[in-house]
Amino acid sequence: MVRLDGRSLTRADVLAVARGARVELDAAQLRAVQRTADFLVEQVRRQEPLYGVSTGFGSNADRLLGAHRLRGDAEGDPSLNEELQENLITSHAVCVGEPFPEEVVRAMLVIRINTLMKGHSGVRASTLEAYAAMLNAGVVPVVPKLGSVGASGDLAPLSHLAIVLLGKGEAFYRGERLPGGEALARAGLAPIRLSYKEGLALNNGTAQMLATAVLAAGRLSKLVELAEHCAAMSLEAFAGRLRAFDEHVHALRPHPGQVASAARLRALLAGSTLADIPYHLVPRAKPWLPGSWPNAALAAFRFDIGWDWVPADQRHGRERFYERFRPFRGGKKHQPQDSYSLRCVPQVHGAVRDAIAQLERVIDIELNAVTDNPLLFPDLPGARHVEEQVVSAGHFHGMPIALAMSYVKAAIPVLAAISERRLAKLVDPATNDGLPAFLVGNEDGTDSGCMIVQYTAAAIVNDLASRAHPATVFSVPTSANAEDHVSMGANEGRHVLDMTQDLARVLALELMTAAQALDFRRDTINAARRLAREADLGTFAAKIGNAPPDPHPLRPRFLAECDALRAELASAPEFGPSPAIAALHAAFRRRVAFIDRDRALDRDVAEAVRFVEDWIDGP
Repeated sequence: MVRLDGRSLTRADVLAVARGARVELDAAQLRAVQRTADFLVEQVRRQEPLYGVSTGFGSNADRLLGAHRLRGDAEGDPSLNEELQENLITSHAVCVGEPFPEEVVRAMLVIRINTLMKGHSGVRASTLEAYAAMLNAGVVPVVPKLGSVGASGDLAPLSHLAIVLLGKGEAFYRGERLPGGEALARAGLAPIRLSYKEGLALNNGTAQMLATAVLAAGRLSKLVELAEHCAAMSLEAFAGRLRAFDEHVHALRPHPGQVASAARLRALLAGSTLADIPYHLVPRAKPWLPGSWPNAALAAFRFDIGWDWVPADQRHGRERFYERFRPFRGGKKHQPQDSYSLRCVPQVHGAVRDAIAQLERVIDIELNAVTDNPLLFPDLPGARHVEEQVVSAGHFHGMPIALAMSYVKAAIPVLAAISERRLAKLVDPATNDGLPAFLVGNEDGTDSGCMIVQYTAAAIVNDLASRAHPATVFSVPTSANAEDHVSMGANEGRHVLDMTQDLARVLALELMTAAQALDFRRDTINAARRLAREADLGTFAAKIGNAPPDPHPLRPRFLAECDALRAELASAPEFGPSPAIAALHAAFRRRVAFIDRDRALDRDVAEAVRFVEDWIDGP
């Protein structure tokens, strides 16, 4: 149960209600709500001209309501004030397109109820109680996705919310799409009649864009965490270098997201025996051949391994290096740094974290803000006339949320792009540091492995980039130019929420590829260790290319250095990823198996995406 008081709604509360939690209205705050509604009734009794109460809306604001209809009143007609509010809702519910998912609409409802609980909008307590009852009963209005320009708030979609309260429109109830009145009746609820300003209060606000922002921020906070797990697994698969993530390094450029990302990588990679492994211990994978291994047990490997010896006459100027590292070139290149997609993860992921943090900061303010118009201050000290207590302002303008969403919108393809670059490096034999081409054994030349997985990721990244143009920069005036600058924040929020789904797909593809690469990296190094333990020097030395012939003056030195490499591998403990990455890898492998040869990968890709979605929905 989430208690609503207009002051303490959190992102976690909204997510809980979106997923089915019930709400209750704070009794003390309801009295404040009713105080404002009673104030409004008194002003109407005094015949004070009030925007949206005794006048029309928008460009009709100069039209004052009369006491009677010009064509005459019929028995049973609502008052003009009531008709004004009902017509506002029924005429504005004009959105088109597919309806929003129920979690978006439930988030819109709880946000709208909470902002009206602030007690500055003029709605009656009974109206908010009816809204809360509808939400708790599981009546979910049908709200098509397209129709809001983000000022004056989300007029059209919020009208689709409110119209069901009137017994009109459409709603989902227990999975069935029904006329609004029938949905209310099945839930044991009755429609209501709107009073002064209530239609305007119900549809004039930022609830749609804010609901999508909350849901998107919730997904993105999980996705950036997963992106760091994916990056860490990819780094393990590369047997990469960790010094770029050192705490003292990031203290010199302390952007909060960057510092947090580096710390997260350090924690994820703690205990790895693959990262920072000496270059010479990492063999490169070679295609398996029937004679690759000296016995049947070793022949079960899906690959062969090898190194190249560096003769003494090729070590000039690098003597100090070869004092620290043995003279063998295997899978890892002798260089002090990884490519940007690995080394710069804190800088890139951290910047995305900062964009999400900015969005969360804006959301946290907006969740407990008043966003309709006009604003009512019945107890304003020193007020001399009603114009000081009923103030027309612009809190419905969605630009604070819209610009924060634009920031995140640009960040999503950035996170997807660096993920795709890691994936591309893993499948490319020119850049994957000795792993098999396309991460498959392919001894017969018939397998493509993960080749086309990268194509799919590239296609999604391109699509995300093409959708990242900010909607906020293109205002289209509305309401006969009375609303001459709008935020387009509703489109921005809808775009961002949709884009999180494709970001999840790219991360799923990286995870699938990184898991495959990690299996190969771990197994090739441990195969070398096992060979060093089980084979004689001659068999081990046969894995090393560029060897001097026998006899040759350098042959004894070559064999001595081979034996030293063999001894170092034999004495090493088994190599593997950090505990955190090993756990992630094991969880993933329970759902997606290793690709030993080509098979239909569509089910694997779909299961990888489901794995990521389960991650997002998890604790």
